[in-house]
Amino acid sequence: MLESVLIANRGEIACRIIRTAKRLGMRTIAVYSEADANALFVQMADEAYLIGPAPARESYLQIEKIIQVAKHAKAASIHPGYGFLSERAEFAEACAANGIVFVGPPASAIKAMGLKDAAKALVQQANVPVVPGYHGSKQDPDFLRQKAYEIGYPVLIKAVAGGGGKGMRRVEKAADFDAALESAQREAQNAFGDPRVLVEKYILSPRHIEIQVFADTHGNVVHLFERDCSLQRRHQKVIEEAPAPGMTPEMRQAMGQAAVEAARAVGYVGAGTVEFIADGREGLRADRFYFMEMNTRLQVEHPVTEAITGLDLVELQFRAASGEKLPFTQDDLTINGHAVEARLYAEDPEKEFLPSTGKLWALEFPEGEGIRVDTGVETGAEVTPYYDPMIAKVIAHGETREEALSKLADALGETIVAGPKTNVAFLKKLCEAEAFKAGKFDTGFIDRNLDALGAVPQAIDAEVVAAGIVDLLDQQETAVRAGPMRNARRGAVKWTLDPWTAFDSFQLGAERRLGLKVLVDGEVMNAALNWQKGQMTIAIPALDYVGHPAMGWNDEKQRRSCKNEVGQIIPADRELLLIHEGRQTRVALHDPFDVDLEHMDEGGSVKAPMHGKLVAVFVQPGDKVEKGQRLAIVEAMKMEHVLVAPSDGEVAEIAAEPGAQVAEGARLIVLKAEEE
Repeated sequence: MLESVLIANRGEIACRIIRTAKRLGMRTIAVYSEADANALFVQMADEAYLIGPAPARESYLQIEKIIQVAKHAKAASIHPGYGFLSERAEFAEACAANGIVFVGPPASAIKAMGLKDAAKALVQQANVPVVPGYHGSKQDPDFLRQKAYEIGYPVLIKAVAGGGGKGMRRVEKAADFDAALESAQREAQNAFGDPRVLVEKYILSPRHIEIQVFADTHGNVVHLFERDCSLQRRHQKVIEEAPAPGMTPEMRQAMGQAAVEAARAVGYVGAGTVEFIADGREGLRADRFYFMEMNTRLQVEHPVTEAITGLDLVELQFRAASGEKLPFTQDDLTINGHAVEARLYAEDPEKEFLPSTGKLWALEFPEGEGIRVDTGVETGAEVTPYYDPMIAKVIAHGETREEALSKLADALGETIVAGPKTNVAFLKKLCEAEAFKAGKFDTGFIDRNLDALGAVPQAIDAEVVAAGIVDLLDQQETAVRAGPMRNARRGAVKWTLDPWTAFDSFQLGAERRLGLKVLVDGEVMNAALNWQKGQMTIAIPALDYVGHPAMGWNDEKQRRSCKNEVGQIIPADRELLLIHEGRQTRVALHDPFDVDLEHMDEGGSVKAPMHGKLVAVFVQPGDKVEKGQRLAIVEAMKMEHVLVAPSDGEVAEIAAEPGAQVAEGARLIVLKAEEE
């Protein structure tokens, strides 16, 4: 076994690798950026070294820096995890040149499968079916547009290099092709340093099914069955499961054999995944699947394979890298039950899944039989705009698919995340969706069911806001009760309560009333509180709410019971984060002197939807624009987000230059209406 390992990665996967490495008695070495100085994986490692500023291109993508650290720390091996340098052949070559074991396939295999066009040509020679399309090297836009016309719309533009949905665009009609091509090429260049693309026919009712393969250095290659990754959003996997629903023994045999042959064709070593697209219009059939690509690394969704096989894929990677033979043959492998994984992200499903950043004020996961949580953060950590916004992977294993989905839904319901907005409520609804549970889904399932899944703007929960107001008043009462008052007769400070500030319903004359201004998710709202005969009523006109959230204001037990009914209430600086059924609402007392001039509403302002980099601006001052027209692109967490004109008008001001880092809510472009 290797004596030590440097993990050339961060976050959840770095923690995952460290746990297995330590169990095997290996010394663990972490590298980290300035943004990750206090990260969980840095704390877990035996040693940790700073390698650069927050942007990945200046830290986690710096091959020379990482090799220098590995040599200094005398690392016997380097594990690349997934993403970053995991599929860069030059990184594997650099390890070999410096006498360091690369825990992954040889550079030749990475090169062979690293470019989708070359990989498709290679597997075709092994009689593996591929999706119809253009996989050549010519990149002239007019030529690619003509090829798309010949293939027939809809088509899929895909980056030749990389994966993870980066540089991928579905195009429904010819009029949209040029903009989609430009965007895909730019994103591919930023993510992989290679703008080349291919164009393929988009398969209707597609199922995304992948085969986990594993090979040693002695020529043994096996597959560890399939995973279904069809529940996707913007080509990003959301929920994965193993085995695939509806999979027949004949199709599993055919896909498994095709995957093994693809791995053999490139002399593969270690863990890899061969991804296929299957036409699911008439159920899964052994003659209707097509090779998409091979990921020459460990997959994000590998835990579901571990759950149904009982294997530790990271341990197998280390053993293969050490030169050990596979301890089993294909005939030794069996499927045990069913496993489902949900990717918990810091993103807002109600705002088109925009990434969300900020401090994690609370992070709680359930425990129980068949439940596994892989995470790289903890309470108090910061979700930054520099990296993938994954918070955790929640995995459930059961004897049947129904049991696994039920366990996962329950686990998500018990998960508490406060701070950034998350997709936890959305994930729970996915697990409970009747069509998904019945196995009637494809890669377009989420897009077709956004309303039912709660992935559209939702009304503010007035009961939750009322509970927040109760808690804010509780805090004020506590402060008043603890406040010192001078006892004039004794000339000393005594902790007592002024009867005129008592928190009860007594008031001379008419009933007692109190008006408050509160901030609800950043919006100012008026609230009116009335006390009469020991009972308090809260009215919030903007939410059309009148209720009695605290029956008997002087009854501490009843007040606490009222608040607990809405879920968790977490203090965060000067506001409260209220978590109810996975949704988060921010409530705070409004301070009229706390004005953020940079983020003030100016009517025609187009603002940054999240922290990120302004990569392109398509207009200039004085330009006339139409509603829906592209104005700019902000890149955050490795994805591009297009900003469009909210209405017809004229560009009055460009407030930021391309290349600038912008904060969430910052003004980027100011428009003035046509009539002005």
